[in-house]
Amino acid sequence: QVQLKESGGGLVQAGGSLRLSCVASEGIGNLNPINWYHQAAGKQREVVATIARGGFTNYAASVEGRFTISRDGPEKTVYLQMSALKPEDTGVYYCHARYRDYLDIWGQGTQVTVSS
Repeated sequence: QVQLKESGGGLVQAGGSLRLSCVASEGIGNLNPINWYHQAAGKQREVVATIARGGFTNYAASVEGRFTISRDGPEKTVYLQMSALKPEDTGVYYCHARYRDYLDIWGQGTQVTVSS
């Protein structure tokens, strides 16, 4: 079964940028859609970006215009480019995908901290 592994989190100043990566162990060909979720401390996990078959993307209003989700098939990777980061973006970011239309796969999460 495919596994997802996130990386790229860290500490960044407000207004800065980070790029998160999600690597699928068996490729991303059988994953649709692929999502990034954000969970702030003490808050519910919420989807912030989605990429679906055909390259269609959707974003939460809170990140629209600042975050970009993309996928790199040959490198088995989905990215979340985050710009103009705000303190409220702080939290754990999880990669999530629907695998072969019948089950959900989650990564372990990567911590992003935005200082003000």
